Amino acid sequence: MKQIEQKHVQIKGANDKPITLDITLPVSKTKTPVVVFCHGFKGFKDWGHFNWVAQQCAREGLAFLKFNFSHNGILASNLEEISDLETFGDNNYSIEMEDLDKVLNFVDKKNEGYNINKNEIYLVGHSRGGGIALLKASEDKRIKKLVLWASVSEFDSFFRPATIEEWNKSGIVYAENKRTFQQLPIKKQLYDNYIKHKSVLDVQKAAKILAIPLLIIHGEDDESVDIKHAESLYDIVKHSILIKVEAGGHTFGAKHPFDPETDVTTMLEELVENTVEFLKD
Repeated sequence: MKQIEQKHVQIKGANDKPITLDITLPVSKTKTPVVVFCHGFKGFKDWGHFNWVAQQCAREGLAFLKFNFSHNGILASNLEEISDLETFGDNNYSIEMEDLDKVLNFVDKKNEGYNINKNEIYLVGHSRGGGIALLKASEDKRIKKLVLWASVSEFDSFFRPATIEEWNKSGIVYAENKRTFQQLPIKKQLYDNYIKHKSVLDVQKAAKILAIPLLIIHGEDDESVDIKHAESLYDIVKHSILIKVEAGGHTFGAKHPFDPETDVTTMLEELVENTVEFLKD
């Protein structure tokens, strides 16, 4: 196992909101490939097992960069909880696409001192972040490989008729954070943004032109994103690999907060092992 280090950076994201990011690196004299990780809806870079995953990947020789989307409700002064609800309500897919591009530009052009190989950039996305990662990977030649964990295959099915009706009535709906019981606001602009830019936010359309290696890992008992999403992407991307995790849920057994001494599950170990093997192959 390699010795590792972690560095923290802040860059400007969409609407000049900050993107906080960290890079966990193997201490190495040679430049290492870099994994850019995209969290999902109600997620953030320090949720649950993500720091543990970053450390495991770095010990295997992969730099691991994770970041907070600029409008995910996480403040630089409190990286462990969603506390900026106003900004959370202003988030949308176009903002996340812009943020991811800014992070990739940082890796590509401002990576001095990080000893990373900008010619070997991989994306890993979880849940909604998987959809964003796939959209970006289909259009950006800097991305060499893609891994999707419990990823969505489209956004349409999450806009339920009752939700749209409530948006039209009051302009806002709320999603409960089941851990904190927060009522997280989702403004109608999310839906409006999707409809306006639907042609470029079509995940399945992007999958049809994806030319790079793709690994899909999905729990058979995912309670948030049905495994049918994984099967759909696997059917579309003929060169993809699909791993179904028996009894696996949306976070593969991880929770927040996460104790690496007691909370590492066999599913999580296999998630990292399969991801690392695919990326290093």
